[in-house]
Amino acid sequence: MTDVLLGFLTEYWLSLLSVICLLVISAFFSGSETALTAASRSRMHTLENNGEERAGMVTRLIERRDRLIGTLLIGNNLVNILASSLTTSLLIGLFGDSGVAIATVAMTVLLVIFSEVLPKSWAIASPDRFALAVAPWVRPFVAVVGPVSSLVNAIVRRILHLFGINLSSDLPMLTAHEELRGAVNLLHREGSVIKADRDRLGGVLDLGELEVSDVMIHRTGMRAINADDPPQTCVREILESPFTRLPLWRGSADNIIGVVHSKDLLRALAEPNVEPETLDIVKIAQKPWFVPDSTNLKDQLNAFLRRKLHLAIVVDEYGQVQGLVTLEDILEEIVGDIADEHDIDIQGVRQEADGSIVVDGSVPIRDLNRALDWSLPDEEATTVAGLVIHESKSIPEERQAFTFYGKRFTVMKRVKNRITKLRIRAAEDEGQVG
Repeated sequence: MTDVLLGFLTEYWLSLLSVICLLVISAFFSGSETALTAASRSRMHTLENNGEERAGMVTRLIERRDRLIGTLLIGNNLVNILASSLTTSLLIGLFGDSGVAIATVAMTVLLVIFSEVLPKSWAIASPDRFALAVAPWVRPFVAVVGPVSSLVNAIVRRILHLFGINLSSDLPMLTAHEELRGAVNLLHREGSVIKADRDRLGGVLDLGELEVSDVMIHRTGMRAINADDPPQTCVREILESPFTRLPLWRGSADNIIGVVHSKDLLRALAEPNVEPETLDIVKIAQKPWFVPDSTNLKDQLNAFLRRKLHLAIVVDEYGQVQGLVTLEDILEEIVGDIADEHDIDIQGVRQEADGSIVVDGSVPIRDLNRALDWSLPDEEATTVAGLVIHESKSIPEERQAFTFYGKRFTVMKRVKNRITKLRIRAAEDEGQVG
């Protein structure tokens, strides 16, 4: 009788100890899954470059995220099922058929608290540190069980394919630019990144999406020199201009024959026996560089740097001059021209006492968004006037008002077919067009 009782107690404690060990292993799998999927790839890359071997393990594990998650889920489910089976068997021996219900309730509570919520909360609180700690233990398990996980993933993909759902492990849900933009916006909302830095980083990411036509100085606002004017007139215009480079045209504004640099002009005037009245402006002008208006800003910036030039003439598909773009125009898309993140300090924008904003029609939408932290769309129009014309599907009259995107736009001044000044204020009802 004593031997039977001793054997029962031994079996009881062994089973109980096994269940506790299985719960610990289950917690390990749950925490590892959370930490490894939430770990920062950029931080792991930095640590790996600094000689941290475990960071390299983490990087290689999360490169095949679907295989990693599948492996950890297989291990987690195996130990959970085994722990539940042992507990059920143990409690049936103690309480009979009612042991099944007791085991179900007990294991549900234990698994939820100690194998799911607790380890996952711990892991998500410091995912990078947790991932580094578990990587050496997870790697051999993935190496052994990984092929089974790949088989399971293949079966899952085949089943989903039958329902018309195709999963690709090669294509990420977000591009690298979208991930960076999302991370920067999140850090800005959390207060870790100030608005000015967010705008600069966003400007870099936007370069590939913007075209030269979005930032160029339009031909209506372009200052240029007429080569047929008297030389002294050309010299005076160049020296009085705030710009160091000016296009040179002859016959018509579409016939750009060169670009005059003020330094080249000063060097020429410093030559012996050279007077403004006898200077040949055409000879000191550099050859003009023409670029299509559809060139994206990333390519144009690289071209500026490669050619070591600062100005290009923008033409449309028919070769007609549309304006000019400078290296500074592109750099301003990155650094912006906002002196203070709360003050309005862009040309053509004025804050009124009643809270409204008076803007010139030629103000770019992107500049207004960056200055006021608005989100007016700039896909269909570049300027504020263009946005109003696009949304109203007409050329509005003076004092005509429209409401869209949560703002009320009132046309204050129009010259011929150009809207030159508008008043913008917050709208009470968003989405209306009046």
